[in-house]
Amino acid sequence: MEAKHLNIVVMKHKINLALQIIPQVASERVYAVVDEAIAIIQASGVPYRVCPFETVMEGPYDQLMDIARRAQEACFKAGANQLLVYIKMQIRKDEDVTMEEKVAKYDNN
Repeated sequence: MEAKHLNIVVMKHKINLALQIIPQVASERVYAVVDEAIAIIQASGVPYRVCPFETVMEGPYDQLMDIARRAQEACFKAGANQLLVYIKMQIRKDEDVTMEEKVAKYDNN
């Protein structure tokens, strides 16, 4: 059988990535540990929006995945023994995805 080669699309466009991290820690420490993850996102310089259940970021795929990894590491450093991590992404093949296109009409309400 002949080996098939996959064409890999380099994702250079901006995407949206929603990150939710639920750390396994005492209930009174959950927000403090999540704050450590959000601090990583804030320090990254990418556009982001903190929402009640997740934080949404905008930027290149590889950069956002690296931020998500570092946010998880920060939670472990803050004392979590286990994490539940949920990631949602919107990716377009040939153009950027922006948070503004989805929420701008609601920002003035």
